[in-house]
Amino acid sequence: MVVVVVSDIITKAIAVATLSPAGVPSPVFGEWLRWTLVYNPGAAFGLYLGGYSRWIFLSLSVIAMVILWRMYRQTESGNVQRTLALALVSSGALGNLIDRVRHEYGVVDFIDVGIGASRWPTFNIADMAVSCGALLLAWVLWNEDPDAATASTSTEAQS
Repeated sequence: MVVVVVSDIITKAIAVATLSPAGVPSPVFGEWLRWTLVYNPGAAFGLYLGGYSRWIFLSLSVIAMVILWRMYRQTESGNVQRTLALALVSSGALGNLIDRVRHEYGVVDFIDVGIGASRWPTFNIADMAVSCGALLLAWVLWNEDPDAATASTSTEAQS
């Protein structure tokens, strides 16, 4: 988690320091990969809920962190895939949560991928961690033995 959060903080600081003004693309690998500083006041893919977006998404991030912590606490020792998935999602959520607290303009995004006018929404290291971790977590949860999960839940309920 530390590696992802620190990488996210450092790359965002570099983006803010070197990519001003916001919204002006800087080609890295032709038009396919560009650095473009963007402040996202909403959530993924520019979801925006008005003037209270910052506080709504900040609160949702805290709730998500609590849920992820509880999932981690329920993870069996040695379950590396589930632990890695939860660490990726948590560190990405924490990286963007830090931005929501630090920047009133929103989360710093700077990785701009696409061809011509067909572009993926601009993102950052934290977004990549959340996305990869969520996919891995979905795969891990999908493949968990339902009997083992039921036994684990009933054992915890008895404690």
